[in-house]
Amino acid sequence: MSNVASDVIAIIAKKKRVNKPNVELSDRLDDLGLESLDAVELIFDLEEKFDIQIPFNANANDLLTNFDTVGDVINSIEKLVGKKS
Repeated sequence: MSNVASDVIAIIAKKKRVNKPNVELSDRLDDLGLESLDAVELIFDLEEKFDIQIPFNANANDLLTNFDTVGDVINSIEKLVGKKS
């Protein structure tokens, strides 16, 4: 697992609202209990951690549909980090 993936999973794990010991790539964000405010905070945390801009609609509910699973978030962040290099 890449450093980016590990860091993204750690950030998501801090936000989850369900009692689940491990966050998996296939976990759906809504199954982890992430709500719209959590999604906005998640964006800010990821942008700060990786020094990137995540394009998203201002509606946080749209974010949860764009990022369906933990793996979706990781793939998007890895692409943005790759473009930055």
